[in-house]
Amino acid sequence: MRSVHKSDAPALSRDDGLVSHILHSQRDASETDLTITWVDVEPGARQVRHEHDPEQVYVILTGEGIMSVGDDERAVEAGDLVHIPANTEHGLENTGDSTLEYVSAATPAFPDAEVDEFYDQ
Repeated sequence: MRSVHKSDAPALSRDDGLVSHILHSQRDASETDLTITWVDVEPGARQVRHEHDPEQVYVILTGEGIMSVGDDERAVEAGDLVHIPANTEHGLENTGDSTLEYVSAATPAFPDAEVDEFYDQ
C-alpha cells in the first residue's frame, strides 16, 4: 500500500492563486494509469481554461466556484463531482471568500514531462 499526505506531496505553484499537490503518478507507481492531484484555489483565482488527452474528474472538497466544461458552465460547491471528457476545454474559478479545494483524478496518467515539473521545484 502507498499512502501520502498532502503536506508531503510535491507542490507546484505558478503564482496564479493555484497550488497543485501531486499525490499519485507514474513516477510513484510505474504500473498506475492515474494521476491524482489536490489543488488549492485562492479566493478570486481562476484556473486557465485548458484541455488534455486524459479524461478527468474534479471532486470539490471545500469552497465554491464556477466550473466550465466545453460550453457548459455551472456553480460547484463542496461535495460535487465534475466529469471532464478527454480533449475537452475546462477551467475553474473560485467565487467564494475562502480557499476552494478539489482533488483531480485523470486517466490515462499525465505524461512524465508534466509530472516532472512538480519535482523540479
